[in-house]
Amino acid sequence: MDKPVKITDTTLRDAHQSLWATRMTTDEILEIVPLLDKVGYHALEVWGGATFDTCLRYLGEDPWLRLRRIKQKVKNTPLQMLLRGQNIVGYQNYPDDVVEAFIKKAVANGIDIIRVFDALNDIRNLEYSIKIAKQEGAHVQGSVVYTISPVHTNEQYLQTALQLVNAGVDSLCIKDMAGLLTPYKAYELIKLLKENISIPIEVHSHYVGGMAVASYVKAVEAGADIIDTASVPLAFGVSQPPVETLVRIFSGTPFDTGLNLNLLFEIADYFEELRKKRGFERGVTRLNDMRVFSHQVPGGMLTNLVSQLKQQNALDKIGQVLEEIPRVRQDLGFPPLVTPTSQIVGVQAVLNVLMGERYKIVPEEVKAYVKGYYGRPPAPIDEVIKKKIIGKEKEINCRPADLLEPRMEKAREELGNLAQKEEDYITYALFPQIALKFFKGEIVPDLGGGLTAQSTSNPGKGDEEMNIKEIEQLINLINSSEINELYIEKDGMKVNIKKGLVSSTNNLEPVKPTESTKTKVVEKETEIDLDEDIVEIKASMVGTFYQAPAPDAPPYVKEGDNVKEGQVLCIIEAMKLMNEIQSEYTGKIVRILVQDGQPVEYGQPLFLLKKF
Repeated sequence: MDKPVKITDTTLRDAHQSLWATRMTTDEILEIVPLLDKVGYHALEVWGGATFDTCLRYLGEDPWLRLRRIKQKVKNTPLQMLLRGQNIVGYQNYPDDVVEAFIKKAVANGIDIIRVFDALNDIRNLEYSIKIAKQEGAHVQGSVVYTISPVHTNEQYLQTALQLVNAGVDSLCIKDMAGLLTPYKAYELIKLLKENISIPIEVHSHYVGGMAVASYVKAVEAGADIIDTASVPLAFGVSQPPVETLVRIFSGTPFDTGLNLNLLFEIADYFEELRKKRGFERGVTRLNDMRVFSHQVPGGMLTNLVSQLKQQNALDKIGQVLEEIPRVRQDLGFPPLVTPTSQIVGVQAVLNVLMGERYKIVPEEVKAYVKGYYGRPPAPIDEVIKKKIIGKEKEINCRPADLLEPRMEKAREELGNLAQKEEDYITYALFPQIALKFFKGEIVPDLGGGLTAQSTSNPGKGDEEMNIKEIEQLINLINSSEINELYIEKDGMKVNIKKGLVSSTNNLEPVKPTESTKTKVVEKETEIDLDEDIVEIKASMVGTFYQAPAPDAPPYVKEGDNVKEGQVLCIIEAMKLMNEIQSEYTGKIVRILVQDGQPVEYGQPLFLLKKF
């Protein structure tokens, strides 16, 4: 009996996110979606996950407008999004009124299928979003997040799946974000689920360790109805398997997809040319990817770790971090490594290695996780570690969102006239600091890849592009003169050089300040000498400096304030986690050395403090 396998295309969401840092622009997407619409896919995954945040933060685009424009061009294929349950498309739990507002507008703007998951497989974090999505008429696909640990068994996955079915989902997804699902394990799990569940089952995996194609084949043989793939230029590596390969494998079998390979290759040609133009790499499986069954780090998380360590000038410690991650994961009750728990575990592992002491610095999100504010861990948290992280602070046992105050009305009041539509209030409720910059037009697009600002605005004039040598000459000119700042615009590229700082729309490595570019600290025309009483409070990581916990909140400290040892002075956002910087001394804030929202380097002085 023939049972054609259906295919969901992830090229414009997860594949794009995994390999190209979600940097494809809306215009680039719109150019190809009419062809994708002709393929006959089960669905096109085009929204959610990191696409929302990246549109705002890096591309300076409105994610709602992107969705509407895609829907206008896609007439035949359902549009799918990834929803992080109570986290929506962010990295924390949001109150129910934000969840409801977001889902209603997502469906109204064109989403047909909502794939919903919770990083901890805690059904309490999914029930409300499932309820609202069903009310709005969307097809709701509940996800079982797959990982490997002593507590994650096929029977446990079956129980999670049954809970999702009871909550009313229309289909089920096995979400294997790290490529850990091996072929025969896939067969056993899907067979068990099909024996107990009647709704369609989809399998989502990443190529990472090279298992995904074979795992898909065995999953389909066991009864899986749908699989996730990507166009070959955005496949392999940490992305999904290529659609072209799976179509060929199932051709002439009872599982034949019926998809046209010639059309798929035409689509692949477009993405390959775009890949070359933008300077993105192909998906490849590297040695650390093959070690995924040891460290269990998903590809996107591995890329972030490498980036963080490179910024900290500590890339040589990547091996230590990969060894530390499983230990942190065990300490915290074996959470699956998927957003946001991948960031929680990853950042803590990086800090443990960089500090030379485990849990010496603990981000607020890690503390919140341990106290239960992300949900119920799969296994109990190590008691010794728990005490070190939260001391005698209380834990919670209820659904985390039950403790959150409604946010939408407050968002309307705070954003005020900057909003032009209802969706703008939702955007602000999700990412207030980034949203404010976006609505004020302060986002400088960072397109990623090998693309420069000059090459986007004036392609074909590479010979005229300002190069590194020219910039170095300008720096030397400033250092040998009385000039403090120089601004130049050439062929669409803008460069702003100050003593001690070089900024550009190109992706240049930061220039290390020389003796002549270091800025003296002056208080009322008097140079402040660092002595045993006046000390620098430095950044413990690379990230973005914020003086307050929220745009509408007062700053943690002001110049002239007296502070106590252990008092929070600021937060640094790194890998989308907020890390509190505390005072090591009791004293007085003499000078705040950086501005709110400014990127800071590892070891960069943030405050001058006079010790008491």
